[in-house]
Amino acid sequence: CQENLKLTMPWGHIAAKAWGSLRGPPVLCLHGWLDNANSFDRLIPLLPQDFYYVAMDFGGHGLSSHYGPGVPYYHQNFVNEVRRVVAALKWSRFSLMGHSFGEYPLFSCTFPEMVDELILLDTSPFEMENLLTYKRRAIEHVLQVEASQKPSRVVSPEEMLQGRSTALTSSAGSCSHTPSSSCRPASCLSSKSDPPPFSGWHQPPPS
Repeated sequence: CQENLKLTMPWGHIAAKAWGSLRGPPVLCLHGWLDNANSFDRLIPLLPQDFYYVAMDFGGHGLSSHYGPGVPYYHQNFVNEVRRVVAALKWSRFSLMGHSFGEYPLFSCTFPEMVDELILLDTSPFEMENLLTYKRRAIEHVLQVEASQKPSRVVSPEEMLQGRSTALTSSAGSCSHTPSSSCRPASCLSSKSDPPPFSGWHQPPPS
């Protein structure tokens, strides 16, 4: 049985999904860069159900609120998010299961008294001696992205379909779908639905 959660944060909310027994040992499941909590949908049912699993969407990912303008998406902020989420869940100790990101060991090193077990799935390496270099590059990259961004505009479903059909090859174009009543109105579509610009420390932009 799965339950959807919505945890209030100062900038909005964090969306999460929960499985298992509320009375079981808690496990926080963390997705990778530009992913979301759905990445655990097929894994959790295969694990022992006497644990309580919570998979969260990081800020700017999945159904969670975006950060405010000028606030970058990088490791330090995600560690802060994890701490806020476990506070909202009222967990004092829990196990951490993370995919891809390199900040999961960073959280367990920052709050070792809170982590029972650390489970890493296809994680990326993170060298602590390069911490300042990564942070500097991330900040500079955010400034470059902001300086090059064009003003946001609303795009209608018809424009989106037209742009996609233009990019398709002639053979693939015959398979494109026509607009349906399920399309959202233009007022619902904005740049906020776009994924956040990359600024993660685990793969800094080239200098």
